[in-house]
Amino acid sequence: MYIERVPNRNSPPAILLRESYREGDKICKRTIANLSQLPDDVIDNLKAALKGGKIIDNIESVLKVKRSLPHGHIAAILGTIKKIGLEPIIESENNKRNAIIKSLITARIIDPKSKLATSRGLRRETANSSLGKILNLEKVTEDDLYEALDWLGDSQEAIEEKLAAKELREGSLVLYDLTSTYLEGEACNLGKYGYSRDKKRGYTQIVFGLICNSQGCPVAVEVFPGNTNDASTVKKQIEKVRDRFRLSSVVWVGDKGMLTNLVIKEELSNSESIDWITTLRKSQIKQLVERQEIQLGLFDERNIVEIESDEYPGERLVVCKNPLLAASNQYKREELIKATAIELDKIVAATQREKRALSGQDKIGLRVGKVINKYKVGKYFELEMTDNSFHYSLKQEIKKADEVMDGLYMIRTSVKAANMSAIETVKAYKKLAKVEQAFRSLKSIDLKVRPIYHYRDHRVKAHIFLCMLSYYVEWYMRQSLTSLLFEEEPEELSLDESRVLKYQASSKTKRKSRTKKNELDEPVHSFRTLLNDLGTICLNTIEVVTIGQSLMFEKITELTDLQQKVIDLLKVTPFCTHVNG
Repeated sequence: MYIERVPNRNSPPAILLRESYREGDKICKRTIANLSQLPDDVIDNLKAALKGGKIIDNIESVLKVKRSLPHGHIAAILGTIKKIGLEPIIESENNKRNAIIKSLITARIIDPKSKLATSRGLRRETANSSLGKILNLEKVTEDDLYEALDWLGDSQEAIEEKLAAKELREGSLVLYDLTSTYLEGEACNLGKYGYSRDKKRGYTQIVFGLICNSQGCPVAVEVFPGNTNDASTVKKQIEKVRDRFRLSSVVWVGDKGMLTNLVIKEELSNSESIDWITTLRKSQIKQLVERQEIQLGLFDERNIVEIESDEYPGERLVVCKNPLLAASNQYKREELIKATAIELDKIVAATQREKRALSGQDKIGLRVGKVINKYKVGKYFELEMTDNSFHYSLKQEIKKADEVMDGLYMIRTSVKAANMSAIETVKAYKKLAKVEQAFRSLKSIDLKVRPIYHYRDHRVKAHIFLCMLSYYVEWYMRQSLTSLLFEEEPEELSLDESRVLKYQASSKTKRKSRTKKNELDEPVHSFRTLLNDLGTICLNTIEVVTIGQSLMFEKITELTDLQQKVIDLLKVTPFCTHVNG
C-alpha cells in the first residue's frame, strides 16, 4: 500500500490510500480509502509507517545524548598547534608521545593541573573535555605523561634550535629577562634561598631566563638555581644564541641588572657581531648629572637627547625625560613625606605630653623605625632623639637632588646611530615589556607555572619548558584574536616621542576598555574568558533507537556568531564528527 496525491484542476488534490496488484502482465492499482480530509501531519506519519518507519509519540524516548564533552577550546588550541607548525618541531613522527605532549600543552593552556589530574581529564571514564578522545589518549596513565615529559626535557635543546630557526633572524633583536618562582618542598637541588620576586618567604626557589624575539614570541628558556645572580646567566645565553642557534649578528636587549659594566666589558665589548641595549642605574645617571655631562636645560625643548661621555667610550647614551612620569614621582614623594611627617609629629607629641610621656631612646627609636620602614622615605629626614625628646627636620638638599632625577632615565647601547636612531633605540629597549608580559602569563594569569610540585631537577626543567611551549601557542593565538581581546592591537610604527617615552593606549584599545566591545560592536574578552566561551561548544555523542536498530553519531554544538568569529580568526575548524551504526 501507498499514498498517492492526485491533482484536481479546480479543487484541492485528492489524497488516496491505494494498493497495487497484477492482472497477467499488467500492473493495476485500486483505491482503498480517500484520506483527503485528514491533517497533513497524520498523512506524513502514515507515509512513514507504510515505508516501514516507526511513528514516535515522544522524541525523547528514542533520542539520547550519551555524553557531552567541552570541545571548542580543544579544537582551537590543537588547530593552532597544527597551523603554526609546532608538531614537527616537537617530533617528526606522529606517535603517541607526540599526542601526549600536545595534550599537556593544551591542558596547560585551558586549566593548569597536576599530571595526575591531567591524566584523569584525558581518560574515557573521567574525561572533562574531548582532548583524550580527539588525540586517542583515553587510556593514558599518569606514568605515560611523566615519560613524555622526561622525553620533552631531554629534547629541549633540539626543539629550541628549531624554534630559533623559525623565529629569529640575523641582525634581529633578542630580548632576554629573568624571573623566579618558588618550589614546594626542599628536595630539588635547584631550589635555593635567594631574592624572591614573588615575595614568598620561607620557600626555596628557582630562577629561569626567557629568550624572546623582538615581538615577544618565546624561543628558549633555561632554569638556574634560586640564588643565581642575574648577570652571571648572560654569558651562557649569548653562547647559546651564537653557537647553538648559529646567529652571528644580533642586538641583545637586557636590563641593567644583567648587562652590568663587567658583563659588557668581558662578554660584549670584544664581540664585533653582537650589539647590545640596556640602561644605566640611577646612581650612574646621578653621577653624570653632578658632573654636568647631562645638560638638563635641553629638556625644556625636547624629551630625548643623545650625549657622549668619557666614562662610556664608544657607546651611545640616550637620555630620556618623561614629564608625566616626573610629575607622578614628585606627587608620590610629597604624599609619602607628608604621611611620614604626620606620624612623626605624633611621636614628638608623645614625648612632650605631661602624663606617661614616651621616653627612652630604645622605645622612641622603635616607634620611629616603624614609621620610616612603612613609608620608605627616611633618607629625607634628619632625626634627633634623646632619652626624653625627639625632633626631626627635612633634608631639602637631598629632596631637591632627587627631584632633578624625576622622570629621567638613560639608554646605553653599542648600536651605531646609522643603524638605529635615538627614538628607535628607546623603543627597542621598551620591547622588554613583552618578556614581562610573558612572565605574567607564565606565572599567574594563564599558565600558572607555580607552585611547582616536581622534586627532580630534570622534571622541574622539563616543566618550565612545557610552560614555555604552552605560552608559545598562546602567543600565536593572542596575535590572531587581538580584535576580540582587551589587549592593545598590533602597534603601527610610530616615532612620536610622547608615545615612546610613556605608553599610551590607542583609541581602539580605549574604546574597547570603555564599551567592552570592538569597532564591529562585538563583545571583547580576556583570553581566559574567551577560552571559556569556546568551551561551551561540546562534542555530543547521540544515540537514536529505532525498531531493532541503534544509531550512534557525534554532533558538534551549533556555534554562536562570536564563536564562529573566533574560529575564523584562528583559521581552524571545530568539526570532527564520526558515525557508528
